[in-house]
Amino acid sequence: MDQVSEAKTLTETILYNVILFSKAQVSAFIGGLLDILIMIICVEVFSLNLVLAITLGGIFGAVVNFLINKYWTFKNESPINWTQSIKFVSMVIGSIILKSIGTLLLTDLLLLDYKLSRLITDAFVCLGFNFLLQKFWIFNK
Repeated sequence: MDQVSEAKTLTETILYNVILFSKAQVSAFIGGLLDILIMIICVEVFSLNLVLAITLGGIFGAVVNFLINKYWTFKNESPINWTQSIKFVSMVIGSIILKSIGTLLLTDLLLLDYKLSRLITDAFVCLGFNFLLQKFWIFNK
């Protein structure tokens, strides 16, 4: 392969990954927005425990995120199967645990409002955990 072809291939690969990452972030934003809204409603309206509220929001947000990522972001047209479902549920459980710990630590130790703590924690969990697992483990081809 000559240098021009290699450069074109590298450029196409970078562009593909930037678009893929951007689509995953749109999906994460939509799922995350639903997740956080449910958490706030559970805490503010129903006076639920913060960890339970994070868990409920996480479940609903995760289902939305899964469907958007499967069919739009990663264009994985295969039927939903047990292996993919188990992998995704494992990721969601890990994500909920990380979000709960991070939110509680920032809220209790730094005395931040739980909503701000959650947004900060979500940024790290979504980028450093969820996206990588979805790309390389759950929806890989």
